[in-house]
Amino acid sequence: MNQSPPESPAAPLPARLPWDFHRALQPERLRVCARLIANARRDAVALARSELGDDAWSVGCRAYAFARQRLKRVAEAGTHPWLRVLDESHHFVFLIEQVPIRFYRGQADDPTTRTLRRQEEEARQLALALGDSGVAEGLVFRFAVETNEAKGGVARVVFLALRGEEGQAECAWPVPLEIEQHASGQGPVQLRLIADDGYQGPEAPQAGVAPAPAPGERRRNRGGTRARARRQA
Repeated sequence: MNQSPPESPAAPLPARLPWDFHRALQPERLRVCARLIANARRDAVALARSELGDDAWSVGCRAYAFARQRLKRVAEAGTHPWLRVLDESHHFVFLIEQVPIRFYRGQADDPTTRTLRRQEEEARQLALALGDSGVAEGLVFRFAVETNEAKGGVARVVFLALRGEEGQAECAWPVPLEIEQHASGQGPVQLRLIADDGYQGPEAPQAGVAPAPAPGERRRNRGGTRARARRQA
């Protein structure tokens, strides 16, 4: 009795790079977006006040809001004409040319159901960008922001192409967040305070030092001081 040979395991899908999906997804563009998102989290961590009750959840909410604002501000400034915003809501979707992308905090190899959920407008836009609804079926593009457990800072940002309810990764490209090595041989320098959107970010609050009031607040305070002085006189 002849026995058929055992089936060989299916070969893994060849790794694809972002620009294999669409020419707009060039390395420098992805790097700009990833830096904006990373700088936003840096600002949120810098402003965190644990003594006032800030925790990982509140820092995460602030980091997400800051990143939305940075991406929106750069898109409106027009310094990078390829960057636009498709959906300004809490489901925030931005565009690199025509390609819709979202971002989340979490491990690149463990996307959640919420991460994989596609908005109707996002799905429609992706089909238009790729020119084939079949190719775009079940596909999403995401930036995964992986953080350090200890301080909540950015460990790395990974660009993902995920497909289907299980989130099969067809692309997982770690975005370079380091400045290239200089001729001096000092090695790569970790990204810090690179003003992609012209905003350097806030200063970290010092323990026991109250933050400086805004200019308008200072004027109101001075007015209140003068009024109290007149009443006392």
